[in-house]
Amino acid sequence: MTVAKVLEFKNVVKIYRKNHFFKTVKTAALTDFSLEVNKGEIFCILGLNGSGKTTSVKLALNLLFPDSGEIKVLGEKPSPEVISRVGYVSESPYLFPYLTAREFFNLMGILSGLTAAERLTAEDRLCDFLSLGDFINKKIGECSKGMQQRILLAQALIHDPELLILDEPYSGLDPVGISQMRQYIEKLNAEGKTIIMTSHLISESEKIASRAGILKGGRLAKVIPVKKGFLEKEFLEAVL
Repeated sequence: MTVAKVLEFKNVVKIYRKNHFFKTVKTAALTDFSLEVNKGEIFCILGLNGSGKTTSVKLALNLLFPDSGEIKVLGEKPSPEVISRVGYVSESPYLFPYLTAREFFNLMGILSGLTAAERLTAEDRLCDFLSLGDFINKKIGECSKGMQQRILLAQALIHDPELLILDEPYSGLDPVGISQMRQYIEKLNAEGKTIIMTSHLISESEKIASRAGILKGGRLAKVIPVKKGFLEKEFLEAVL
């Protein structure tokens, strides 16, 4: 099914509850949150720590559930079937350090429902795209942060998803790693994939995003088309 909107939030509220002695403490992570992401764009979600960026991502992935409001992913309500068409890179992943990248890809391919032949084809495609080379046979725990980030991106792409969600994809990368990750994201978008990413790096977001949504205190402060040289100013005006 072809959809014009790959992600839709309508008046979404998400409240975290924590028991503290004899009372329940409630914290509103998102309040009356509405957002639309178009098919084919690179959309960046920006905000200070605690503004609701990761919460919105987890709601889209059906890892969390809203207290109220409506969410649609690829034109449908989130479900295991719908989320199987989405690729995801977490900000704080667990990467099985004693597995090689090849073993990790095989595991992710099995979990994605790929046959043995499909897994081999996907592995070859991703090794070529991400220039993994001999790192495919190296234990993940022995790889650099930059290479681990490439391995994470590869596992998100192994089932050839329609939508790719990247939570802080530049986290921990040096300037060369950031440049490489930016190039991979641009290539994937040029191939037709919709990219949604969260980031603290405004200058990097400005280089590749077509639009940006700025969150403040669990609310969407504004959505803007990204223009070079203006994103930082728009961001600061929205969050301060």
